[in-house]
Amino acid sequence: MLNPKYGEVILDLAAGTGTSSKAFTKSGAKIISCDFSIGMLQEGKKRYPKLNFSAGDALSLPFQDETFDAVTISFGIRNVNNVEKALTEMLRVTKKGGRIVICEFSTPTIKIFKNIYMEYLMKALPAIAKKTSSNPDAYEYLADSIRAWPNQQDFSSQLKQAN
Repeated sequence: MLNPKYGEVILDLAAGTGTSSKAFTKSGAKIISCDFSIGMLQEGKKRYPKLNFSAGDALSLPFQDETFDAVTISFGIRNVNNVEKALTEMLRVTKKGGRIVICEFSTPTIKIFKNIYMEYLMKALPAIAKKTSSNPDAYEYLADSIRAWPNQQDFSSQLKQAN
């Protein structure tokens, strides 16, 4: 958990419209909401005019080394085209002793939970999306991208190798 503190400077990557960033402001930390989608940032500025928005790519962040006390990304690391480079960039802009918090979908490692989860993900979610969503293909992409994403142990190994 991020647990932001007053006065800290926090980078929220893949922040989109700033919804995840807004929650961090209650702590008194300074939040930089960063996304590469100008349209999302523009919408975010309308919704949350007091937030600091910055255009940037997770693969080449427009910030100096060791700028942030913490860097967070929620449901975005799975969508970058070079995860290792994005992790390296996150480490580069995080101060020594700082925190990196990644919130992402993954496949459970315990077999019974994995089986139930995969049944839901591959069968129930797409069926529900077809009945309730104007864009059911997005849910098929979601299911496919989660299935292709490494489990917790494998992603943990990727994190340890990033530097």
